[in-house]
Amino acid sequence: MTPSTPPLIMPPFTAAQIQAMRQLMQRCGQTAQQMAAHEFQVYEKGKHDYVTDVDRALDQQLTAGLARLFPADQIISEENPDSWSAFATPADRQWFVDPLDGTDDFIHGRSHYAVMAGLLVGHQPAAGWIYAPAVNRLYYGGSEIGLFQATGMAPAEPLQPVEPAHPSANFCPILLGYRDQKRFGSAIAHLIPAAQFSSIGSFGLKVLQVICGQAGLYLYLNRRVKLWDTTAPVALAQAAGLVCCDLNGEPLRFTSDRINAQTLAHQQLIIIGWRSYVTALLPCLQQAVLECCPLPERQF
Repeated sequence: MTPSTPPLIMPPFTAAQIQAMRQLMQRCGQTAQQMAAHEFQVYEKGKHDYVTDVDRALDQQLTAGLARLFPADQIISEENPDSWSAFATPADRQWFVDPLDGTDDFIHGRSHYAVMAGLLVGHQPAAGWIYAPAVNRLYYGGSEIGLFQATGMAPAEPLQPVEPAHPSANFCPILLGYRDQKRFGSAIAHLIPAAQFSSIGSFGLKVLQVICGQAGLYLYLNRRVKLWDTTAPVALAQAAGLVCCDLNGEPLRFTSDRINAQTLAHQQLIIIGWRSYVTALLPCLQQAVLECCPLPERQF
């Protein structure tokens, strides 16, 4: 297994654009905090899939801000299904907007939700911004601009990735969502006895936990995650030197042959983690998924 990231050529952001993005993300996060303090409506989009008035308000705020900053770029947003078809249209630069990543946590008053915007350049994650309103902290970066974090209005500072201790007989922290834990957790724990599972709501904040050394890898195994969930976090993960691959060890791809055209969901099962963890655990993870999946679903 030799996961690799195709080379990326990205026009650099100007300092003014980076500063404007920082201000836009913080304003949207502050809007979320203000709206959370008042009564808001919750609607069911699908099974275990919810949206709120806050998602929709932030969607309008964030997409309008991006359109002003990058008028030549395509913008595709979770809460605007009419925009989804643009993914199939050839474009050098496409933004993906998730106004509330971790809506369930937001609805239940928990802190692990985020506002996210990610940029694909030539179908490769090029840059991402993830703002965590509960702690007033912004994370942003990409392969061409580095990794940064900023709290409040303080100057941005480099975000240094932290690799955890290598997996051992007594230590193997893995991030695994609640639904995946229910389906695959027992099989994984049987094959990896040292596995220690944890989870939070936001996909983006989970990836940041891996970057910051709180877990060795993050598994996503149910093919429901969409481009607006992944573009920003994967841009940061790749800039941090993490492996982003599927259960075959193939690179995670953002091309139309690996994305559901109607829903923009990834068709690959997803691993984002430190190379030492991916190399050591991949065979066991493959076996665990095979044991849990009926024959028609045994496609990594």
